[in-house]
Order: sequence, then C-alpha cells, then structure tokens
Amino acid sequence: MMPRPSLAENGSVSLLALIAVQSLCAAFFLFDVASDGIEIGWPPFTHWEFVVEFLAALSLIAAVAIELRWLMALLHRKAHLERQLSLAAGAFHDIAAAQFRSWGLTPSEQDVAMFTLKGLSIHEIADIRGSAEGTVKSHLNGIYRKAGVTGRGAFLSLFIEDLMNAPTPDRAEGA
Repeated sequence: MMPRPSLAENGSVSLLALIAVQSLCAAFFLFDVASDGIEIGWPPFTHWEFVVEFLAALSLIAAVAIELRWLMALLHRKAHLERQLSLAAGAFHDIAAAQFRSWGLTPSEQDVAMFTLKGLSIHEIADIRGSAEGTVKSHLNGIYRKAGVTGRGAFLSLFIEDLMNAPTPDRAEGA
C-alpha cells in the first residue's frame, strides 16, 4: 500500500497544476495578441482591445513567474524543515540515550523507556519487542525505580523537565 501524499505535497501539485493552466492561458493570449497585432497593423498600441489583451497576457506571465518563485521557495522551506526535523529527532534520541545511561538503564530497559516516551502501550511495546507483557512491566518497574518515579506519568514529566532544563547553546553562552 502506497502512503498517501501529504497536504504539502498535494498543495505543491495543485500549485504546479495552476501554474501549468495559467501558462497555457498566457500562451493562448500571446498568440491571440500576436495575431491581432498582425491583423490590426502598425502601431497596434493605438487599439484599446489590443492593449487590454496585451496587458492581460503580461499579467498572466507575471503571475506565472511569481507563482513559480513562490513554489520554489515553499519547496526549499519544506526541505529545510525536513532536515531540521531529522536533526531534532537525532538530537532527541541522543539526549534520551544519555539520560537513560545516567539512570543506569540496561539496553532492554532503554528500548522500553524509548517506546514509553513515544507513547506506546505495554501491549504495543511487548509486540514490537517480541516479549511478554510481564517482561515489559518488569522493565518499566526497573526504569521507574532507577529514575526515582512512581509511574508512567511521573516518568514522562521527569524526562520532559530534564529536557527543558538541559543546557542549550543560548543558555550556555549566558544569553
């Protein structure tokens, strides 16, 4: 099953389709203006119909150019945000792993803790890891004990609080 295109991809495709239609309209108007110019004779700018059609064609060409520039900017921004999200996800994983090591979690407990942070249930964690729910519960008890908390909510709160209090480049420079 193919994944559905995201809203941003649908928006890009829609904008590209609009640009294509406007480009065809601009080409039609330019052809019409050129044929009217030949038909009218020189100077064609003395006829108001020619001037209106010529301005309409120029407006469509300008709109196409602006929309192409806007689409390129949107696609550039999307690529930038995707890179930033990838970096943030990697940094989050590194911070979580460091916190887990500071608590002295075993590799299995680290896996369960990461899945817990992602919001998975005990049943889902057991399915993913191919273990019994009792094993996951045992790991969670060890995680909570080592982290000094009493349950999932307190674990998440502690972890988020630790993340929010972690030094950032701004704080490290005293900003």
